[in-house]
Amino acid sequence: MKLKPLQKYFFFLIVAIASCRETTTIKRPDVSNINVQVHIERFDQDLAQINPEDIGSMNKAWQERYGIFYSNYMQDILQIANPADSIRVKEFLTQIIKQKDFVDLNKAVAKVYPSMESYEKELTQVFKYVKYYFPEYNIPRFITYVSGFAYQTPIGEDYVGIGLDMFLGAESEFYPALVQSIPLYISRRFTPENIVPRVIEAVLREDIYSIPDQTHNTLQHMIYNGKIMYAMDMLLENVSDELKIGYTKEHLAWANKYQSDVWTWFLQENLLYSTDHLRTQKYFTEAPFTPELGEKNESAPKLGSFIGWMMVRKYMERHPETSLKELFAIEDAQKILEGSKYKGK
Repeated sequence: MKLKPLQKYFFFLIVAIASCRETTTIKRPDVSNINVQVHIERFDQDLAQINPEDIGSMNKAWQERYGIFYSNYMQDILQIANPADSIRVKEFLTQIIKQKDFVDLNKAVAKVYPSMESYEKELTQVFKYVKYYFPEYNIPRFITYVSGFAYQTPIGEDYVGIGLDMFLGAESEFYPALVQSIPLYISRRFTPENIVPRVIEAVLREDIYSIPDQTHNTLQHMIYNGKIMYAMDMLLENVSDELKIGYTKEHLAWANKYQSDVWTWFLQENLLYSTDHLRTQKYFTEAPFTPELGEKNESAPKLGSFIGWMMVRKYMERHPETSLKELFAIEDAQKILEGSKYKGK
């Protein structure tokens, strides 16, 4: 079984640092009676602690314990062998676990994450809200691992993976050495407070509300991303807006200050209904800034997603009777635009 499309470090759902303070007022339902209890399984610890002579027996045990995740990890993440090929697994894992880089990385992970208890508590609350809004959704397993800086939050058939080496903190000694593949404006956001937002964003985009096939023009992309961000508003408690969208505080301040100007610019450039993906993708992807806007490279990136978020918020303010599930079911982006009466603020 293959993984769903994996979120590599450069995938454009990416992360951000921020304070832990929510910056929009949300009226949430009482979910205290919803039966959800998230447990995070520590495969990273299992692999870090294994003795070479035990690899054969543990390979079999891990196939039973971790199921599809273990198969995906060996074949798609480490890319070494099918677990059924016990000889190759033993050969390659023996090499990997003896490497100094592997040992040092696992020590760093163990230091930052001696326990996942606080994240279990946060994810439990988040997925109670998920169950409230989407009762048919089956809560997956949550499994931590170390990937060698390849995958952050992959979604499998029955699990969400959490690559703890991609959440070591902005000051981690490992990230500066990776600048050719992971720019510092991205890796500075590989922080512990990103775990819960990035997990729920991955679940939203991959499991609950993947991008509709008819999403072609800029407005449609705005609304899709705006819906995802609004869902994060509803599902995450005490999480700042900059952390949700992946902005610095300065980026968020810039986007709010120039929101009306950015909206006017989108209109003047006739971008709303443009299907020129090569031109418009830059308004939805991770970057240090938006080259066409602002001075001295100070503008916020992902301005298409930001404007879409503000638009969806306006729509939901005007239509409070609309549930999150009903919002996702609205296929016509124009209906959201017109119903929001959004004018750039």
